[in-house]
Amino acid sequence: MSVAAITNEQFEAARLGDQKAIAGLLEEAQPDILRYARATCRTSADAEDAAQKALWLLFRHVGTVRTLATFSGWLFTVVRRECVRLARRTGLISTIDDDEIETSLLGRSDAELRLDLAAAFEVLPLQYREVALMRDLREMTIEEIATTLGITRQAAKARLHRARLLLREYLVR
Repeated sequence: MSVAAITNEQFEAARLGDQKAIAGLLEEAQPDILRYARATCRTSADAEDAAQKALWLLFRHVGTVRTLATFSGWLFTVVRRECVRLARRTGLISTIDDDEIETSLLGRSDAELRLDLAAAFEVLPLQYREVALMRDLREMTIEEIATTLGITRQAAKARLHRARLLLREYLVR
């Protein structure tokens, strides 16, 4: 099953504190949470930890989520934030702020930036590289990218976001 299979009635019952409905909600959401964590986190151990934390937060805070329409966004944001927190804790992601990044990039010559950017694209995983190249170099729309790759619009946006994060991390190093 999946988050998409959760009915409004099941969600409302869980939101209002029905323990059986909460258990059902956790069971329905768990495969999607774990799949998303595996795609988002840096290591499989972090993915397991992030999924566990998301399930725990879902159990504790399902009553604060107002509608079923906002539920999946809230849930996946929890997973993404937990993945970032775990990566920062283990030193896989630096905590450099945007001002430091801008200063670092402005200090390089155009030729250095071009070389660094080309190298960053080279190390990107293929699925992220192709989306970033289509969007940023070929100036294709998200819809065109999704159609070309045979994926959903949301998947194209997610891949582009992830690609830009990875490019940014590479350029900061």
